[in-house]
Amino acid sequence: MKPAQLGRLFSVPLAAAAAAALLLAGLAVAAKVHGRPKTVIQVVTIKWTAEAAPEQRKTALEEIEKAAAAAPGVRNLWLRALRVQPRDFMTAYAIEFDDATAAERFPSTSAYEQWKKRFLPLIEESYTQQLTN
Repeated sequence: MKPAQLGRLFSVPLAAAAAAALLLAGLAVAAKVHGRPKTVIQVVTIKWTAEAAPEQRKTALEEIEKAAAAAPGVRNLWLRALRVQPRDFMTAYAIEFDDATAAERFPSTSAYEQWKKRFLPLIEESYTQQLTN
């Protein structure tokens, strides 16, 4: 057998093995994988009073963002609600905390205390849920 024929003989199985490896790697990446993080998610839904102007509601979300940025242990923040229930509630936001301790600390931070003084009078009703694994 000539060297060129020998090279072709080995290249076919090698190419097939490489293709199989790529296929398996693709299947592993495509497999649905989800985690169960130990962070705490807090979801707040708000029904504003009739006196709460749209500008005030917008400012309240901007200020909750500042309060979250100033608080230790805040990981992520969601401010754009796609759907809020009950239907007469107008605003929702979510904060992700590193752990339960950070979630427990947040309401007593000075930035959130200031937020409450300014915006609680404009809230008719609100619900807060916290979730973790």
